[in-house]
Amino acid sequence: MTERTATIASRVGLHARPAAIFADAAGAMDLDVTIAYAGEPADEALDAASILSLMSLGASHGDVVVLRAGGTGAEEALEKLVKILETDHDAE
Repeated sequence: MTERTATIASRVGLHARPAAIFADAAGAMDLDVTIAYAGEPADEALDAASILSLMSLGASHGDVVVLRAGGTGAEEALEKLVKILETDHDAE
């Protein structure tokens, strides 16, 4: 299992537009990707491709989350997803 941490950069956190951008990217990957707050057990992680899961996570600006995925291409996929989370989509 590959794991990466990311800090939420969007000023409104992982809500609405940033969550939709992230969920679309995670859903387009041929991997199961999960997201959780840093320090939470892996078995409590949520589906990163689900907009409802992302909204229920309630991650705010500056929060640190952990992304996990397994399989071929997981490292590259998680790097792309980290870049999405660490971009302030509200400033665009």
